[in-house]
Amino acid sequence: MMAESGPLSGVRVIDLTINVLGPMATQTLGDMGADVIKVEPPGGDPLRQTGPARNPGMSAFFLNMNRNKQSVMLDLKNTHDAQALARLIDDADVFVHSMRTKAIEKLGFGYEALVRRNPRLVYAFAPGYSSEGPYRDRPAYDDVIQGQSGLADMMDLATGTPRFFPTVIADKYCGMQLASAIGMALFARERTGVGQKVEVPMLETMLAFNLIEHLWAGTFGEDGELGYNRVLSSQRRPYATQDGYICVMPQSDAHWRSFFKICGSPALADDSRFATLAERTRHIDMLYEIVAQNMKQRTTQTWGDALDAAEIPNTPLARLNELPQDPYLTGTGFFRPYDHPSEGRLVGMAIAQRFSGTPASIRRPPPQLGQHTQEIMRSIGMERKG
Repeated sequence: MMAESGPLSGVRVIDLTINVLGPMATQTLGDMGADVIKVEPPGGDPLRQTGPARNPGMSAFFLNMNRNKQSVMLDLKNTHDAQALARLIDDADVFVHSMRTKAIEKLGFGYEALVRRNPRLVYAFAPGYSSEGPYRDRPAYDDVIQGQSGLADMMDLATGTPRFFPTVIADKYCGMQLASAIGMALFARERTGVGQKVEVPMLETMLAFNLIEHLWAGTFGEDGELGYNRVLSSQRRPYATQDGYICVMPQSDAHWRSFFKICGSPALADDSRFATLAERTRHIDMLYEIVAQNMKQRTTQTWGDALDAAEIPNTPLARLNELPQDPYLTGTGFFRPYDHPSEGRLVGMAIAQRFSGTPASIRRPPPQLGQHTQEIMRSIGMERKG
């Protein structure tokens, strides 16, 4: 029998995060069934003002990061509101914040203060830098971490110009890592009965992410260039066809033999430069140039049919504006229209993860600022002031 809620059903999360990283993590927890209470300052999460909106404070960016949450508006510089947050944390399973350590401790919500009140609490945060290092009090945002973790330099190596990835990859990836770490801490608590502090420093998290392939010779403690040359090749890109672009990636020896045969150059499979993975890696620019030249000779559809028949991974280039009409995505129901009580008809995205016994679900639309303040305050025996 399938459970009615997700794998985190019954878990209460107090969410003192703003912008992208923290809300990404807590939305994931909410999708998995957790009861997430988003505590916002009087001005609200700044993300509420970012992007197109039908009504003030309900931007598209915010709507895509804050479903499955209740919103409580508290001014933590106010003693009454700070007491309300403390009471909420007393009965919570998880407390997540996105403040620097000095700031959160000044408000009275540092780890040591809260663990004395609630020993079962999982206390989680994702600072820019490790609390054990000299940068522990420095502010950091996605662009800074992209620059410091080597991402922007990787773009320079690949394109000749240092630039940031055109997505807030550090915030989003670290947010997913934070959600994952919280889940692991909750699992440990089920065994031990005791909570713990969970820290996911952005710089170290992104370095571990980037350097899996790019530490390269540095893995052996040797001098020399870091970086996996295949993915840094300027020739690695969607390839122009007669009528568009196609993305193709032969990987195995069998893939390449089939590819060269389709191109009408089967002898290239026995060329010493391309016969093995190691040699293809060493001659990657030359190899990808051959791919590029061949792609120009046929239409996207013709190439797709031939590559599909050979079971070589490929796809036509998807344009961002075309994604809502993509046949695969419409067929799987990835984009899901829904009615929001204040914003009208909206389009959201499905939860990607699948659980056979404890399915995730979308239970609450993104909340208006302070929408649930009175309800939550009464649940802890307090009244809203002001």
